[in-house]
Amino acid sequence: MFLPTTVKEVRERGWDQLDVILFSGDAYIDHPAFGAAVVGRLLEAEGYRVAIVPQPNWRDDLRDFTKLGAPRLFFGVSAGAMDSMVNHYTANLRLRHDDAYTPGGKAGFRPDRAATVYTQILKRLYPHVPVVIGGIEASLRRLTHYDYWSDRLLPSMLVESGADLLVYGMGEGVVQEVARAMRNGYNAKLLRKIRQVAFLADRQYVERLDPATTIRLHSFEECVRDKRAFGENFTVIETQSNLMEPVATLIEAVGDRHVVVTPPHAVLSTEELDHSFDLPYERAPHPRYRGKGDIPAWEMIKHSVNIHRGCFGGCAFCTISAHQGKFIHSRSERSILTEVERIVRMPSFKGYLSDIGAPSANMYRMGGRDRSLCAKCRRASCLHPKICPNLDNDHRPLLALYEKIRAVKGIKKAFIGSGIRYDLFDDSPYLETVIRHHTSGRLKVAPEHTEERVLRLMRKPPFALFERLNDDFHRICRQAGLPYQLIPYFISSHPGCTEQEMKALADKVLGRLHFNLEQVQDLTPTPMTLSSVMFCTGENPYTHEEVYVARTQEEKRRQKSYFFGGASAGGGKTGAFASSGARKGLPGRHPAKGGDSSRTKFPGRQAVRGKKR
Repeated sequence: MFLPTTVKEVRERGWDQLDVILFSGDAYIDHPAFGAAVVGRLLEAEGYRVAIVPQPNWRDDLRDFTKLGAPRLFFGVSAGAMDSMVNHYTANLRLRHDDAYTPGGKAGFRPDRAATVYTQILKRLYPHVPVVIGGIEASLRRLTHYDYWSDRLLPSMLVESGADLLVYGMGEGVVQEVARAMRNGYNAKLLRKIRQVAFLADRQYVERLDPATTIRLHSFEECVRDKRAFGENFTVIETQSNLMEPVATLIEAVGDRHVVVTPPHAVLSTEELDHSFDLPYERAPHPRYRGKGDIPAWEMIKHSVNIHRGCFGGCAFCTISAHQGKFIHSRSERSILTEVERIVRMPSFKGYLSDIGAPSANMYRMGGRDRSLCAKCRRASCLHPKICPNLDNDHRPLLALYEKIRAVKGIKKAFIGSGIRYDLFDDSPYLETVIRHHTSGRLKVAPEHTEERVLRLMRKPPFALFERLNDDFHRICRQAGLPYQLIPYFISSHPGCTEQEMKALADKVLGRLHFNLEQVQDLTPTPMTLSSVMFCTGENPYTHEEVYVARTQEEKRRQKSYFFGGASAGGGKTGAFASSGARKGLPGRHPAKGGDSSRTKFPGRQAVRGKKR
């Protein structure tokens, strides 16, 4: 059975009151790739009575917010699988005309800043019922953050929304604790002891905290006055987010109150992650959407499998480390193969898995050889500025998994649709295996840029590694007689990238390597990423090195024009390519590869895709 969404469905279960009611900006798809379904199923497994209100109408008489009444424990609110502002607007701040998480791909079924709007309505209607916010939008806006769409710093979402509690990161290890703490009513003392939550507190509470395990950040007002203070805050937040054994509580003053962020949970065990994926999902959109058109995000992932969480790449523009962390949480082979067998039994399955993937496709079961060294590490990336000597990047467990998936009866082909980190290859046979057995005709990788200074700011490897990959790819394809294409992604308008760097990129990619670029979009600075901090402040917060920032739409346009022959030729050409180059489909990446309510790897990571001529 699907989780109930209407009064009729609640009554069919024989319930007279709900324990938790979840509100989501997405359509309800009962599948482990969608956060509301995961949270709902986890709570259901604990015996709670849970319902979901997907995409409530916030513009009418608000009947969607009142139809199920007040829950016994709390309302849970998420904007959905993407930050609603990234969902709504392109990198050049134009309104999108579609929404991949809505039937028929129709836009307009969620508000801007959806989590805040939903919460404000609920607090107005039910002032005494606790509201817990979570998902990607809340997670990345838990402290002072740069908001690209208003071009200013905003305080924690807790301040404007009025929510009682914010759950950040992956929700599996937290949501049950929150429910238990509220079994006998709202208990602030218990809730404030839970890891991986944020809340507003007064000065007296903060002064009672142990100074040895707290870190005082610059206040919101200080950050507004001095952008360097904002940058310094970010370095602390990012470092604490990527520790293996975090212990510090972060405190940030805003007005006469303080945002308190408790340290994150440790890495989920394989058993805990398996439990989340093994719950009795219907693996389909709710029947209420029949006849309303396909949901693009569901069509994209319904025949795919997510094999792990987290990413230790630490790319400057990526939100994975802030939301999922850099340590890899891998599922067991048993859990993955069970899901593959379930997909094979789906009536719509024709023998082709669209993706055996993750935030980065080839990090399954990777991590530090000596975990005690990882516990001391404060690096944001295990791959930048160079690969960590303690990193075990053995691809054999992943290759063994691929082989077992290929052997499942009913599988004709299992593709890798997620991006692959080619700086992990070494002498592994991984690339050849992927090309021969798991490529649908196009292999996607993300060099992002060609110039060393920009790559350093992006925390990406030298372009020479991509050139070697390009040679290896075509050699293997020639040997196997395969007419496949290598598809590189590039970013324009990243902080530190000038027109000179874009010209150099075009000379190498279009000229020397002879790629035809099909699509063009530029960076959207999303909250709580290094790129957004550099975009806001104009400097690298770690080094205080000044960086150039293409802020105006004209500067961005000129950078994009180099993908079509350079700025001198691009004045008219950019306009001609503006619509055809606008990326179609999902505004982010694969929606099954994020976490909790974030199933998009790079919400707002806008890229250029190319193919070899």
